[in-house]
Amino acid sequence: MNRAFLSFSKSLSIVALAASSLVSIASATEPVAKPVKADLAKGEALYSNGDAARGIVACVSCHGAAGNSTISINPKLSGQHDAYLVKQLMDFTTPARNNAVMTTFSKLMTPEDMKNVSAYLAVQKPKAGAAKNKDIVNLGQTIYRAGIAEKNVAACAGCHSPNGAGIPAQFPRIAGQHQDYTVAQLTAFRTGARKNSAQMTTIAKRMSDEEMKAVADYVAGLK
Repeated sequence: MNRAFLSFSKSLSIVALAASSLVSIASATEPVAKPVKADLAKGEALYSNGDAARGIVACVSCHGAAGNSTISINPKLSGQHDAYLVKQLMDFTTPARNNAVMTTFSKLMTPEDMKNVSAYLAVQKPKAGAAKNKDIVNLGQTIYRAGIAEKNVAACAGCHSPNGAGIPAQFPRIAGQHQDYTVAQLTAFRTGARKNSAQMTTIAKRMSDEEMKAVADYVAGLK
């Protein structure tokens, strides 16, 4: 290999290194795109009116005005953490959480739609619920606050907070939720029909029907 070739190769390496450095500098100085803020007005419009052109029915028809559902099998969504709602809408588009109604509409929504609707619901004021069965509510309170030691069931309050407010972006608000809906979800976790929380699946499999109903009744009365 002659000196001329070696010199040429060395020159190419220097040029390549310089070009790489320039690209790195340019990348470092480029402004980072800011996350797009949710549009609450668009979220309210889609929630209240739907979008007929895309086949999206108004959410209000099932989940009530401002997310305060009056139908016991449909969840109350008012005051729910927006990050949690977005995740659930995304999960409905996968096998992790299949629901004939919600899967259909979630697949018609864009990520922007999901973000807007979730942000709108997060700032709505929840209406209080109430416990109905005084014979089991004390059992529900015990399980919620202390768990079931002999079954290795952790206290619900540890994740959903003592007042049921949950932890934003991690665990949902469950205070005031309909008893029927809560029982249905715990049952779905137990049977595997709902697969988007390994933690809840483990817990639900250790609970009896009576324990689920008791917790659901207690949760309904939390404020």
